[in-house]
Amino acid sequence: MKFLILTHGAGSNRNAPLLVAVANAFAGVGVEVIRYDLPFRQERPHGPPRPGDAVRDREGLREQVLKAREREPERVWLGGHSYGGRQASMLAADAPGLADGLLLLSYPLHPPRKPEQLRTAHFPKLETPALFVHGSRDPFGSPDELKQALSLIPAASHLLEIEGAGHELGRNAAATAVKILEEFRAVGFLA
Repeated sequence: MKFLILTHGAGSNRNAPLLVAVANAFAGVGVEVIRYDLPFRQERPHGPPRPGDAVRDREGLREQVLKAREREPERVWLGGHSYGGRQASMLAADAPGLADGLLLLSYPLHPPRKPEQLRTAHFPKLETPALFVHGSRDPFGSPDELKQALSLIPAASHLLEIEGAGHELGRNAAATAVKILEEFRAVGFLA
């Protein structure tokens, strides 16, 4: 049994079309996908997380991974879109070995138009292999900026660029999900 715990961005929830499409694609190859609403979203149906929410959100993700581990799976992957992926990567950096791999969709490298405010302080501690999926027109960081940031990560990290896509990773979530699954398999995460 293999698990993928997948969470959402700051303005969304577990039912975001991209998360649903990724869950469907992975379920089609026998991966059990848990689409998880972060604690801030469980508390408030709308609005972005507040600065103090991040620690609780990471603890919620940790609990989900530990629940999945109780079922003695072959693998547990952790991931999310934007804010959710950032929290997943920060948790993995703080807890090496908690997850077997990361699937980071539209990692928010920096706020739009503020490239000096990089969100990479934890990258040098990241020992968990990661697949980053990033749109070529993402205002939260260009693919070139992301490639440079990935050099800070000691674990194996891969980048799948979605040509022409912005932060939402394109309008056709199902087609994007198939590309993500194919790349996940190609880099050896899904044997």
